[in-house]
Amino acid sequence: MPTETPSPRSVTVSSLTAEDVADALRRQIQDGLLPPGEWLREVRICTEFGVGRSIARTALRELGDDGLVTLEENRGAYVAATTIQEVFDLYEVRAALYGLAARFACIRATPQHLAGTLERVDALLDASRRGAPAEELIHQSEVIFDQLASVASVDAQKMIESVRRKTRWHYSYVSLALSTDGGPFDHWRMVRAGLAERDGAKAAEGARNILYYMQNEVMRLMIARGFGLQSIQAQGAPRPARKPRASA
Repeated sequence: MPTETPSPRSVTVSSLTAEDVADALRRQIQDGLLPPGEWLREVRICTEFGVGRSIARTALRELGDDGLVTLEENRGAYVAATTIQEVFDLYEVRAALYGLAARFACIRATPQHLAGTLERVDALLDASRRGAPAEELIHQSEVIFDQLASVASVDAQKMIESVRRKTRWHYSYVSLALSTDGGPFDHWRMVRAGLAERDGAKAAEGARNILYYMQNEVMRLMIARGFGLQSIQAQGAPRPARKPRASA
């Protein structure tokens, strides 16, 4: 008989990693549960996720590195305001890097590596036709790009991972779930054709277009929800007032 997945409050202290907590907080920011200016207290995070202070502190530092929260010494951390321009620029950089990854794969990948990648692309396209959830489709997409990037230099892989962390929370799942034009899968077909032919230019163009598609969808969703506009207005605004510290 299957067992229920425990909620964060019921998990032991050692069950969740700092990355798990950071990912959960990213989603809360995306869903508007943690709006710009909201203070994130270590005590609150420890209680909510059942983790120790060191894990909470590391998760906040990771979010700070990604630009999602602002860390202030002796004060704590609060959710940063993010502008449409910032998100647009990050997707632009990510598109360039993913295009390079696809091109490098055409040049450097072994026949076995390329065959495995093509199988994953076929599985993604099949999942899209079956109407798989957006989160599953994006997960499969990222696995494929990981496989493409694995033949790039270590420095290139680090750059790709860094910019991915900064963009993966920005409505990617929501925008793909709400898209009505078939999604970016025609571009995936171009990537597949380029890989099969070892045509680096074609594969790179398809990879860039996938990210440009997501960029447009994310921009549209942010504007529709007023998120980006609020963030622009928040630029230069005073820092949020510090709420009274919760008693332990």
